[in-house]
Amino acid sequence: MPKITVVGAGNVGATTAQRLAEKELGEVVLLDIVEGMPQGKALDLAESGPVYGYDTRIVGTNSYAETAGSDVVVITSGIPRKPGMSRDDLVKTNAGIVQSVAAQAAKASPDAILIVVSNPLDAMTYVAHKASGFPAERVIGMAGVLDSARFRTFLAEELKVSVEDVQATVLGGHGDTMVPVLAGSTVAGIPVAQLIPKERLDAIVQRTRDGGAEIVKLLKTGSAFYAPSASAVEMVESILKDKKRVLPSAVLAQGDYGIQGLFVGLPAVLGRKGVERILEVKLNSEEKAALDRSAAAVKELCASVDTLMGW
Repeated sequence: MPKITVVGAGNVGATTAQRLAEKELGEVVLLDIVEGMPQGKALDLAESGPVYGYDTRIVGTNSYAETAGSDVVVITSGIPRKPGMSRDDLVKTNAGIVQSVAAQAAKASPDAILIVVSNPLDAMTYVAHKASGFPAERVIGMAGVLDSARFRTFLAEELKVSVEDVQATVLGGHGDTMVPVLAGSTVAGIPVAQLIPKERLDAIVQRTRDGGAEIVKLLKTGSAFYAPSASAVEMVESILKDKKRVLPSAVLAQGDYGIQGLFVGLPAVLGRKGVERILEVKLNSEEKAALDRSAAAVKELCASVDTLMGW
């Protein structure tokens, strides 16, 4: 049976563990440095099994020894940005956390596939790749699935149709520079540009870019966790079941789309080996320019990580 470790038992991690348990994708290990918290949440999840109808084994732990031999490790560790904290402070703090987590997870599970959820996403995926020493196909960032889900939600609301009939792809970095690909965004095969006026579509694209910030503003004391956890689990399921889903993910571009040596959101085929290949989408000149700007922003962020970490 597959073994899945979730590092970080906060809202994102605990909800990810819950969704994994309910889908019965494998044994779930929930790890956190806070003593008692992962154990308590794991026990609570186990006690939900008889009611919800799953037999998943769920373990809560503070030790990487319990995670040994994991097939997939989902990294949700890190802190949210707090009042008075600079962007560099956040980057440095979370880079240190992700570096430690990735190194320990890799030591305990040398054949695992890492899925990074920690922010700033693209830079933290770069850190996990460097710290783990894993080949690039086994280090993947979760962002595009989430951003695409937000875009699909807003498009469905605008058109008053089922989200199941809306397909959309968001590429690039996770943040202000993300690139919704309108040519690949459809409702039952009909391009959304034929159904929604440009000014409304532009507003929906902007709302997608601001999706995380909108939730933070509403919650006031936290950030999104339902959709991020659902997005991470979709990736885990595609990998463990070798479904070869085409999911926009932060993957290492090595000449793809003219981008070299950066983790950015691109359409990736996810299977049992991790990233099996990257698909090329034909972008118009405006989208290509936007993707180049997004890659430049990721490059700048990774350079700041190198400086802050002394690499």
